[in-house]
Amino acid sequence: MQEKLRRVRHLILDVDGVLTDGRLYFDNHGNELKTFHTLDGHGIKMLQQSGVAVAIITGRRSALVEKRAHDLGITRLIQGREDKYSAFLELFANEPYDMENIAYMGDDYPDLLLMTRVGCPIAVPNAAPPVAERALFTTERSGGLGAVREVCDRIMLAQGTFEAALSPYLAETGN
Repeated sequence: MQEKLRRVRHLILDVDGVLTDGRLYFDNHGNELKTFHTLDGHGIKMLQQSGVAVAIITGRRSALVEKRAHDLGITRLIQGREDKYSAFLELFANEPYDMENIAYMGDDYPDLLLMTRVGCPIAVPNAAPPVAERALFTTERSGGLGAVREVCDRIMLAQGTFEAALSPYLAETGN
């Protein structure tokens, strides 16, 4: 598993069930609400700064996801696509890639086609059993509750970039 994590150059994320807890919230006016965990967001930023690109492919379409991606500096985003493998091929149409260097994090059946083709498939504990069975590993934290941060940290640890990513938070202030 460490060798596969060491090779990751792109982390692709599902949204509902991975970046969120998977529940859909609507107000009385039909507006969709989503909650995202700050641990996940900061982990994504640190991972990107370490040199690993992050993308999102999701089956639902939401302005909230677009805003969250923008806030995190994620420029590769495809929404409203159940066929995540075709969406992946679109994302990388003009760029060489090696499937062994791709990690994908999912939780449900629409994730399987892409998960079974990447070098590092990852599931969350609340994933559908066929997804969990095909994952290289399952996170300890649930989707929407820091699972993505866990993955980001594990990738950086495997690649030897974690300490450098953490160092700004440990720097002495001179006090």
